[in-house]
Amino acid sequence: MSKLVLIDDESIFHKIVQITIRDSELAKQATYSFDGEIVLDYLEEKKSDSQSLPDYIFIDLYMPSFDGWDFLNRFQNIYKSLKKTINIYIVTSSIDPRDIDRSKKYPFVTTFISKPVMKDIFDDIGLA
Repeated sequence: MSKLVLIDDESIFHKIVQITIRDSELAKQATYSFDGEIVLDYLEEKKSDSQSLPDYIFIDLYMPSFDGWDFLNRFQNIYKSLKKTINIYIVTSSIDPRDIDRSKKYPFVTTFISKPVMKDIFDDIGLA
């Protein structure tokens, strides 16, 4: 079982992921946030405690105020100091090839997933 953090500004997407995880028991712990800055603050605070760190972070790229790009830029400054590897998945409605190319410049980004996310995506990731 894994720990997942979802950062997205759409409450309906939070609900979809909650239902998917609950019905399939894919992750033992899931945290949902509308604010990537809060998640980054938490990661910085808990960077030496591997048990407290998530295994996966799903992040949307386009959100008001602090967007996914802001998150990725700041995460780039801390990811090497984390006592655990965190797999970052970009989950967005964007299908712009420039976004896909830009996301590949971050060495910690695992993959780019276009919404909507279905159960088979979780199965492919191995959230179990």
